[in-house]
Amino acid sequence: MAAAAPFLPPVPTPRPRLAAAVRRPPPIFTGAANAVPPPEDEDSSDDDDGDATAPRRSARKDRRRAVRVAWEKLVRWSRSWRRRNRSDVLETTRKVVVLGGGSFGTAMAAHVAAKKADLEVSMLLRDDLVCRSINNSHINCKYLPEHRLPENIVATTSAADALAGADFCFHAVPVQFSSSFLEGISTHVDPKLPFISLSKGLELNTLRTMSKIIPRALGNRRQPFIVLSGPSFAVELMNKLPTAMVVASKDKKLASSVQQLLASPNLRISTSSDVTGVEIAGALKNVLAIAAGIVEGMNLGNNCMAALVAQGCSEIRWLATKMGAKPTTLSGLSGSGDIMLTCFVNLSRNRSVGLRLGSGEKLDEIMSSMNQVAEGVSTAGAVIALAQKYNVKMPVLTAVARIIDNELTPKKAVMELMNLPQVEEV
Repeated sequence: MAAAAPFLPPVPTPRPRLAAAVRRPPPIFTGAANAVPPPEDEDSSDDDDGDATAPRRSARKDRRRAVRVAWEKLVRWSRSWRRRNRSDVLETTRKVVVLGGGSFGTAMAAHVAAKKADLEVSMLLRDDLVCRSINNSHINCKYLPEHRLPENIVATTSAADALAGADFCFHAVPVQFSSSFLEGISTHVDPKLPFISLSKGLELNTLRTMSKIIPRALGNRRQPFIVLSGPSFAVELMNKLPTAMVVASKDKKLASSVQQLLASPNLRISTSSDVTGVEIAGALKNVLAIAAGIVEGMNLGNNCMAALVAQGCSEIRWLATKMGAKPTTLSGLSGSGDIMLTCFVNLSRNRSVGLRLGSGEKLDEIMSSMNQVAEGVSTAGAVIALAQKYNVKMPVLTAVARIIDNELTPKKAVMELMNLPQVEEV
């Protein structure tokens, strides 16, 4: 057999060469994004009008320059604002008390305690076991057993000891138990002690929010009040992951003081005067989260989930604005931000309740198996009463209340919601 011819690369077709006088080397680019050589046979005249890539390169440079300038302005503004708004709130704060030893109350206690080593953070608890666990091992054995707490946190079951000399008070007791709890400790509360509410919900029989419950239970309608809300899971605060929340108070100076007390590199705090909007959004989002969980438990799909949450957001906006809330509040951290977190993330207690309801479990079985309170369960009935008071139609949240009252199955609720009149979106 004849020997196989060795492989030879193809011979390139000769191309006409431009005169040396009109040839120029391609420009040298230092950035990888710009490393696109011009066509070999482009017009090489000194006039850039013939270079098709030159305008694009120029526009790209202009865009990058504009972005860089905008970012530098933002950074300068941020630094200037921090210099002008420096305060000695944290420096002059000697003691903070946290009422309640649940996961979020514990997380806020740990956050504040970590900001200042010589700050006394006192937690008022009912459970002796948890109290000893915090004092002896610096761990909340019931709610956050995997996280070590700062050593300047002290737990006690004595209201007198916890509240003595406190500069700020965080209220983290579930809404339905708050009135009786506060009435029991009212004699130990300084009339000027600022109460920062972490509790979200409506009192079932009275339809009151915490801004009404706290002053009434303490017998002091002038008790300083602030509500703290926003998309925030306790475990992520403990892990120092970036979080943003809002503090709202009718007293702007008080809101600013609490902002300075809490703000840190991992916790951004905005201020607001819209107490109603922040509280109503925080209460109603728990009910909507149950609805979102039901959709997930029934495997109704992403289209259904998006439609349900969008409808629920509209219902919350309708009621809240009727009650005097600002629309901008409902699209901010305490509104849309908190709704997204609670409806779409598995760490939400209220979403978990809905998930199990949608999967066919009974409410009594679900509640008996939980060691934390899902505020949306008790809030659902109050929401409907509030909607009737303000003459607002809330089909999604009403359906949740009927499911919780065992008057409607999740499947039947979905069918009825899908058969509602098809009206103009507002």
